[in-house]
Amino acid sequence: MRLSIIIPAREEEQTIAATIAQFKDSLTIPHEIIVSDARSKDRTVAIARETAHTVVVFDGERHTAGIGRNDGARVATGDYLAFVDAGVEVPEPQAFFAQALRHFDNPRVVGMCCAQHALPSVETWADRLSFGYLNAVLRFQNNVLGKGEANGKFMLVRRDAFTAIHGFREDLHTREDGDFFYRLSRIGTTVFDPSLTVYHAARRAHQIGWARLWYIWTRNTIYFGITNKSPVDDWTPIR
Repeated sequence: MRLSIIIPAREEEQTIAATIAQFKDSLTIPHEIIVSDARSKDRTVAIARETAHTVVVFDGERHTAGIGRNDGARVATGDYLAFVDAGVEVPEPQAFFAQALRHFDNPRVVGMCCAQHALPSVETWADRLSFGYLNAVLRFQNNVLGKGEANGKFMLVRRDAFTAIHGFREDLHTREDGDFFYRLSRIGTTVFDPSLTVYHAARRAHQIGWARLWYIWTRNTIYFGITNKSPVDDWTPIR
């Protein structure tokens, strides 16, 4: 078994080294680390090339998160693909992935995701409420309804299932993660593990505010549900 950790990145010079290091320093499960860069204008690529096993740089015109993840998966050699956003902290990676991969002992499981929270150092009461609600929704949809749903911070999937559904939709600037897990759940079982948590800085919520972010998420979800298209043609990074 080989695990491919795919990190899509865009202007992540402040976080990419730490994101890679957490796996290289403590993960003994056979793995490779792939950084898929969206033509960053900062030092993301140079820093990633110092420690990642493989760095892929996008050479097209219009980029999406789906393209970034698919580009990384295209060069991956693992039986399992872990998509981890730059800036995400995975506590105790060895124990984390050992438990995450155990879900795939069930041959029907094609994908798993987990809880997300803001880093304790920056967490606010609004973060706790919002992520608590989001985690509950993901748990209900995957584990009760059997309708796949995930956020892009962490997703772990079987390589053959990823191939079977042709990966992420590359035309979506938003909702590509939820759409991906929904399509996975149509060919197998997706799982939300509430005992596993990843952490991040909640940059977007803290910069634009939770009220506006909830409005954007709700609008995007409704628009996508009606039209099967993204309501925006870009997703501006917040750094």
